[in-house]
Amino acid sequence: MRGPGRAAWSPPAHRSYVGLMTDKLTVSVLGTGIMGAAMARNLARAGHTVHAWNRTRAKAEPLTADGIRVTGSPAEAVEGADVVLTMLYDGAATLEVMEQALPALRPGVVWAQSTTAGLEALGELAAFAAAHGLVFYDAPVLGTRQPAEAGQLTVLAGGPEAHRYSVAPVFDAVGARTVWTGEAGSATRLKLVANSWVLAATAATGEVLALSEALGVDVQDFFALIEGGPLDMGYLHAKAGLVLERRLSPAQFAVSTAAKDARLIVRAGAENGVRLDVAAASAERLERAAAQGHGDEDMAAAYYASFDEKRGD
Repeated sequence: MRGPGRAAWSPPAHRSYVGLMTDKLTVSVLGTGIMGAAMARNLARAGHTVHAWNRTRAKAEPLTADGIRVTGSPAEAVEGADVVLTMLYDGAATLEVMEQALPALRPGVVWAQSTTAGLEALGELAAFAAAHGLVFYDAPVLGTRQPAEAGQLTVLAGGPEAHRYSVAPVFDAVGARTVWTGEAGSATRLKLVANSWVLAATAATGEVLALSEALGVDVQDFFALIEGGPLDMGYLHAKAGLVLERRLSPAQFAVSTAAKDARLIVRAGAENGVRLDVAAASAERLERAAAQGHGDEDMAAAYYASFDEKRGD
């Protein structure tokens, strides 16, 4: 559903979108962690030629079973690419990798930047793209491991309308829905707002579980109390289930990455005159859980930050 005043987009009249949907592109995926690997596989399943690079090559090698060419350097990965998709840890890592890829990047290549980079870093990435003649799309995604593997992500996309036809097949391969947000930067702003809600809900879930345990309350009684009402939500049950059933690995979205995103949200608020106490507290909880040894577990493991000592699983 489009927001108020958000115009629908259709391809330029001189191009057939039906035809473009069947065009096969060469797509370079830089960064094949939880999200990048899933996106690369879905691009290959859609019939695109996919080159992939990861800082630790061994983590990318399993992609060869899906017909994906794993390369030894970013420059090798982007050679001949129509679209470059970055899904790395943060903005600094993305800029570093794109600088390494630069010798093989030709002007006019489309760059879909899906790393959650924050506002300041995104400006630096957009400036890099402009300086080198790349067509830049700010394209973070909503979703974690399971929707990424199923090709059911929501892609938030901001960038030049004139070139959307060239990147739409990529977004269609990795997501179930693309929300066109306007200019580059608008997608990241929306992503930070969405993530602030996700992190707050995750923190609240962990504290509900911890407080129930401390007070001797069966958490199932709490679930029954709110069942079917406005306080009930599927996300609460999903994250609580990961903790209660000790299914925190493999992570849907890791504690350490969530902590990074929480700090980006706090910084964005501060730079725009808003104090985000819940986001700051969420960042502290996630960092504490990471220090306890839960950094690679699902962000629901922030639950453990409610206790002074590390608890065994």
